[in-house]
Amino acid sequence: MQFEEFDFFTQAPSAPATAAEAASPLVRLQYLVDNTPAIIYCTVPSGDFKMTFVSNNALNVLGYRPEDMVADPNFWFDHIHPDDAPNIFSSLASIFTEGQRAYEYRFRAADGSYLWMHDSLRLIRDEHGAPLEVIGSLTDITVRKHMEQAQHELIAKLREAHEQLLQSEKMASIGQLAAGIAHEINNPVGFVNSNMNTLRSYVGTLFGVLDAYDQALAAQPLPAVLAGRIAAARQAADLAFLREDVTELVKESMDGLKRVKDIVQALKDFSHVGETEWQVADLHHGLDSTLNIVANEIKYKCTVEKHYGVLPQVECLASQLNQVFMNLLVNAGHAIKERGTITLRTGAEKGWVWIEVGDSGCGIPAENLNRIFEPFFTTKPVGSGTGLGLSLSYGIVHKHGGRIEVASEVGKGTRFTIRLPVHPPKTEAAAATG
Repeated sequence: MQFEEFDFFTQAPSAPATAAEAASPLVRLQYLVDNTPAIIYCTVPSGDFKMTFVSNNALNVLGYRPEDMVADPNFWFDHIHPDDAPNIFSSLASIFTEGQRAYEYRFRAADGSYLWMHDSLRLIRDEHGAPLEVIGSLTDITVRKHMEQAQHELIAKLREAHEQLLQSEKMASIGQLAAGIAHEINNPVGFVNSNMNTLRSYVGTLFGVLDAYDQALAAQPLPAVLAGRIAAARQAADLAFLREDVTELVKESMDGLKRVKDIVQALKDFSHVGETEWQVADLHHGLDSTLNIVANEIKYKCTVEKHYGVLPQVECLASQLNQVFMNLLVNAGHAIKERGTITLRTGAEKGWVWIEVGDSGCGIPAENLNRIFEPFFTTKPVGSGTGLGLSLSYGIVHKHGGRIEVASEVGKGTRFTIRLPVHPPKTEAAAATG
């Protein structure tokens, strides 16, 4: 069907004025085209896909007059969002083989804003099979897209909240385990430590007796035969070595027992069994406790350098901040492939404290820096990480009214800096404990 000498470019959709007009097929057709929710358009099937027809409701949807859209040969291409255009341009030619295509992209409206559009294109061929024109239907799906985005954000927040709940439950379980370990280990460690102190005293007494015998022998020489036998026994026993070595063995055993006690105490400090309220804490103590916990993860390849400043006591949830420290320290250890250095720095100024965890590892590529705090984002191999550590850390620091910053250079290392108020906002503390 052809429409000769008929103006499709009226300024706004309008209903037929009379019953006679309504009966006219052409008027009826234009009325339907103008009032359909979609923008109907036609383009040439080659080159720049110049528009040859645009329905009148483009004025209502996009704010453009149809005749202006038709007059500009590059109108369609020039108004597609730059981020969406490459995908369309690279696949548009397939319409000649498939016969139709559908896209969702952002299109710039007359007021400068971008609307999400669903574009359904179909190739029309003539009776000989040659491309005649492309007919398209543009529908505004902005509301749907915004709802989808809101839904995705809500799902992400729910997942993060769920993971934080699981993490909290896990930390509570670790705390209960730590309490049990402390109870079970502290008793035997206590009596072994007491026995070692007694043994050290006994060894000192025994060597004191031997020294007294030596002094007595020096004052009252024995018969040559007896003196020779005593000298031979002393030489066989290597008494000088025993005196030195047994003292060192006792000392090493005492140091080992202290190490066990420190590890148990560090685990208790790290988990803070039953902690549900904000409290004033020493962040240096938290850092050192956490270092004890992750020591086995980093000690074989990392040297830890501490440059602690003077920090005031900070109102916080100490166990949660310890979790942040652990995540950063473990990540720093993973970033160092062979040998390297983890540097801890702290400081305070104007009611704020800062804690810096730096490493000399592989660094983070620039394209990943803006994503490292996203839930489930990870560059580690499948099965090696959940992508939740930094996301949870970000949430904990934010809960404390603080912020976490990152600076990195590939091949040179990464530096995370946590900044916390000494006294967090009351709204944050109330929300965290409510």
